[in-house]
Amino acid sequence: MSAMDYLMAMRAFTRTVELGSFSLAATELDVKVSTISRQIAALESDVSAALLNRSTRRLHLTEAGSLFYDRATQILLAVEEARAATASLNESPRGLLRITMPTAFGRLHVMPHIKDFIAEYPEIRIAATLTDATVDLIETGDDVAVRIGSLTDSSLVARRLASHRRLLVASPGYLRQREPISRPRDVARQQCLIFTLQAGDCWYARRSEDAAAEPLQIAVTGNMRANDSEALHGAALAGLGLALLPSWLVGDDLRKGRLVAPLVGWEWFASRGPEPAIWGVYPPKKIVSPKVRSFIGFLSRRYGSPAYWDRPSDAAPANA
Repeated sequence: MSAMDYLMAMRAFTRTVELGSFSLAATELDVKVSTISRQIAALESDVSAALLNRSTRRLHLTEAGSLFYDRATQILLAVEEARAATASLNESPRGLLRITMPTAFGRLHVMPHIKDFIAEYPEIRIAATLTDATVDLIETGDDVAVRIGSLTDSSLVARRLASHRRLLVASPGYLRQREPISRPRDVARQQCLIFTLQAGDCWYARRSEDAAAEPLQIAVTGNMRANDSEALHGAALAGLGLALLPSWLVGDDLRKGRLVAPLVGWEWFASRGPEPAIWGVYPPKKIVSPKVRSFIGFLSRRYGSPAYWDRPSDAAPANA
């Protein structure tokens, strides 16, 4: 048999096993039952072993047939993936794209760009979910998620979109009324606006030029807590205390003087561990669909490096 005929015979054999019937396999593959029988007989002749035991009621795999079936299904899957991967190179992004994203970040830095994304890829439709819950993409059927933080071990595929920096900030009015802050330890004596979901009432600081150093741990206290970064942002603007907030949330406030970062030259963290980032994640597949690939690529280009919210003078993103 030629290589193509052999693949067709393998397909006939595997579908016969899965459907449990020569006639059902013949109907599905649109050939005669005699063709299916002849193809399987050719395989058995080639491997010099019976692959199926036939009875009047059922088909049974032999030991050789079971081994051949396992290997044949892997080969046929690989062939299909190779075909689909090649075809996808010429496929334009289209269809419904289901996206999930954190509420505040999505509202500020994803949804404002959707208009331009659709203009660039007009055959894509968007279904967006803004939630601070970490959803199971496989269970929900979502195509892609924007996530923030340090990724835990996961079966998901992740692409870094931007860095995730936290800044120590306060309003000018608050700082005028309090003791000067000249070193990280001074923060422990301030009114701190604490994010309820962080582990422990501690913030961490490290000199920017000393990336290998162990961060200082600072115990923080305050008379306001919240489980929402935008709520803490509003409290900081109102002069209620110091806050440790993402640069993507406060960058514009710093540029316009509504907030001040009192300790220049220090990096701040909400917890120990790997440095967090902003990620595009999607379920693992041999072939990434063009709509997912285009969305992640679009956000990466739109955010830039450094991300537009971390640039000293660019309040608005550059067009991709």
